Amino acid sequence: MESTDLFREVTPLSNEDCFVIFNRTKSFFSFPVHVHPEFELNFIENAKGAERIVGDSIEEIDDLELCLIGNDKLEHGWMTANCKSENIHEITIQFHSNLFIESLLNKTQFRTLLIMFENAKKGIVFSREKILEVRHKIYKLTKSQNEFKSVIELIEILYDLSLDKNPHLLSNSSFTNDNESSESRRVQKIIAYLDANYKNDVHLSEVAKYIGMSEVSLSRFMKMRTGKNFIEYFNDLRLGIATRLLVNSNKTIAEITFECGFNNLSNFHRLFKKKKNCTPNEFRENYSKMRRFV
Repeated sequence: MESTDLFREVTPLSNEDCFVIFNRTKSFFSFPVHVHPEFELNFIENAKGAERIVGDSIEEIDDLELCLIGNDKLEHGWMTANCKSENIHEITIQFHSNLFIESLLNKTQFRTLLIMFENAKKGIVFSREKILEVRHKIYKLTKSQNEFKSVIELIEILYDLSLDKNPHLLSNSSFTNDNESSESRRVQKIIAYLDANYKNDVHLSEVAKYIGMSEVSLSRFMKMRTGKNFIEYFNDLRLGIATRLLVNSNKTIAEITFECGFNNLSNFHRLFKKKKNCTPNEFRENYSKMRRFV
């Protein structure tokens, strides 16, 4: 494999080009956590033990990784961490956020792409099965000599990825500062109500009355539309706000706990560790070392 192969030798991506691709091998990750306006599809192999940082998500990756970032406010990066490999292979594709115009994405044939790009605002990691399916197409794209066909090949890759049945969403929406959503007005009304009352002891019955639904209907509706029941969603919302306070404030863990509506420290620590695989203190320390905008 070539150590560096830059598609059309353009970096950063210019307005005249559809995308840029970097193909490189290395023994460690050195690029800092960063943000940028372009969408980014990042393929990594032979880097088991490295850490992926996307918003408030910090996870150790396996030997195969394919991640899509689609938010100019979403901090992301990869760190060497526990990776021992001397032959890390990384292929990074960056393309303009307006490569697909809205009128095209709203067509039936592009519906799965529209959903994927909405989810990419939080960061997506694709399933191992899907990575194995598209890997050869990504390899092929690094060697493509026909500029027009290479764009078609990229679209085919993105379409294939949009059909993934088991994608993993990464960052909490409150951490990305992203208020845009494809959710229905009713879901938005629920979310807005919870956003405004996360510090309070809110019950399902209270929200159901506010929305004009039965508790059973509301519970089913939220599960269908968000993939989470009421309690799961509300706790994730509070945890997302807590992670932002951990990063952006000097408030104590106790202050953050009660400010985010948790009724005791032990419950907050238990939920936080279950969700983030680390304690609030560990998250704050790890993130402060890695955070940097470029």
